[in-house]
Amino acid sequence: MDPSDQKHFSAVDYVIFALLLVGSLSIGLYYALSGGRQRTTQEFLMADRSMRCLPVSLSLIASFQSAVAIIGVPAEVYVHGTQYWFIGCAYILGLLIPAHVFIPVLYRLKLSSAYQYLELRFSKSVRICGTLTFIFQTVVYMGVCVYTPAFALNAVTGFKLWGVVLATGLVCTLYTTMGGLKAVIWTDVFQTLVMFAGQLAVIVVGVHQAGGLSEVWWKVWEGNHISGLDLNPDPTERHTFWTLGVGGVFLMLSLYGVNQAQVQRYLSSRTEKEAVRSCYMVFPSLQLALALSCVMGLVMFARGSYYNSAKMVIYFVMDMLQGLPGLPGLFVACLFSAALSTISSAFNSLATVTMEDLIKPHFPAMTERRATLLSKALAVCYGLLCLAMAFLTHLMGDSVLQVALKIFGMVGGPILGLFCLGMFFPWANSTGAIAGLGAGLTVSFWVGIGSIVTRTPGTRVLLSDCRASPMTNNTTAIFTTAATSVPLSRPSGLRRFYSLSYMWYSAFTCFTVILIGLVVSFLTGPMKEEDVTPGTVYPLMGKLLCFLPDSVRQKLCCVSTEQRQRQQYKESNGSTVAELDQFSEEEDDAFLHENTTPFMEHETAI
Repeated sequence: MDPSDQKHFSAVDYVIFALLLVGSLSIGLYYALSGGRQRTTQEFLMADRSMRCLPVSLSLIASFQSAVAIIGVPAEVYVHGTQYWFIGCAYILGLLIPAHVFIPVLYRLKLSSAYQYLELRFSKSVRICGTLTFIFQTVVYMGVCVYTPAFALNAVTGFKLWGVVLATGLVCTLYTTMGGLKAVIWTDVFQTLVMFAGQLAVIVVGVHQAGGLSEVWWKVWEGNHISGLDLNPDPTERHTFWTLGVGGVFLMLSLYGVNQAQVQRYLSSRTEKEAVRSCYMVFPSLQLALALSCVMGLVMFARGSYYNSAKMVIYFVMDMLQGLPGLPGLFVACLFSAALSTISSAFNSLATVTMEDLIKPHFPAMTERRATLLSKALAVCYGLLCLAMAFLTHLMGDSVLQVALKIFGMVGGPILGLFCLGMFFPWANSTGAIAGLGAGLTVSFWVGIGSIVTRTPGTRVLLSDCRASPMTNNTTAIFTTAATSVPLSRPSGLRRFYSLSYMWYSAFTCFTVILIGLVVSFLTGPMKEEDVTPGTVYPLMGKLLCFLPDSVRQKLCCVSTEQRQRQQYKESNGSTVAELDQFSEEEDDAFLHENTTPFMEHETAI
């Protein structure tokens, strides 16, 4: 880009951007000096399990709504239209299932790391495999999250690229290390409000400058950017209703069901009901965030011609808001709020799983003070590692949105499959779990790497550098033609397999893990129901076939040993027949404590 085209911050913009960084650091400092002053791992990693549903829900949305989404979704809508908006349909089941399946199981076990579940259900080796897989996924994804806003800002303002990367990473590392999970959650709340304010400001100004809502609507309609319901069942089609609305459910489950960053927030809630309520409250926030990002993409299309998806959103904003001091700074603060919230969540969750799953089991005599200091040191180390990963991100050729979702699908899908194998299939054993995870990861990387290696120049539109010009009907038509008229040859054989839509990665790899895990479990001797740790299996088939008599469901293995143990526990405590169907949270805690004592005592001793 010609340096003369670069936009510049005013003094007000710098002040607003600085206030974001100072505000985030201040929250970290406050929690470092208040309460228990982060002197225990329980406070540093789990916020003393004292959080209310509102801050937890806003933190959950902030962890998901990264700078990748704020830059990637408007760019996606600008180039391809509103088809991506249908992913909002996946949010329904993608949040209902975690709220009623994953949260009750994980919360009642009183865990600190989601992967402690894998040891309870299978074995210590499965727990370690799950932890290492999550660490790999998160470190790679953090590279994308750190690099994306820094690259975009450098492209249009001349900010030093690696200076911005370092500033983002260091601020996150500082307040995460000082204030622990409480600071991460409350900075997420602050940063979520900044995100919504920044996007809303851009949309309002953009609609005004484009000539009003009716003018925006007319231009996007004439430009064929309002997508209909595409029911094409072809799984190699990049975005259809099925890839987004069904494949997206598995992506959401891998994020909101078993991802440590989100599970850790559920587990920090005061009660199970608060955790479930926070999951419900995420739904409207996610829909609002998706709507703002998609509308922003449509306003961009209506107002001007912007090229190169890595830069177009920030260029559009800086170009449109240049004459309005403070608003460019607000949007950049919005962008970096998204980056800071996602990255800080990752640092804290990485420190948690490393401490709980990889270090504590090998150092049972470690004092609480030393464990807390080590947890803080781990947060710093992961911060530096993620900065290093940012240097590799620029080598990726896809859009930032597609790269991010590919990472979640390729690695998050097998982890989801591992948890589903444990929760829904009582006969799955440890050998099957490890074999399934290995097969899922192998297949996911085979497809993911194959899609990169077999990509040809003709499979995607190559755009010139980022430029802007006033939007006219002709330029709209020209750009639409250029973006959609490139002939694509239909792949065959392995190339067709590699062309699988990245939105199906999570579902495909999840089912691979379950299928291989069950086959290997049967071949090596299925686990007996009485050997399964109580509280680790969700009675899925029992609930689906609830209309059958208990005797029939027992023969079909729909009523598990755990359910029978629960019933016997209640009967032994004097419950009436009418009360047997109701199992309170207090009774659940007592039952699980009585039946998982050996493991819990071992964890406490550590």
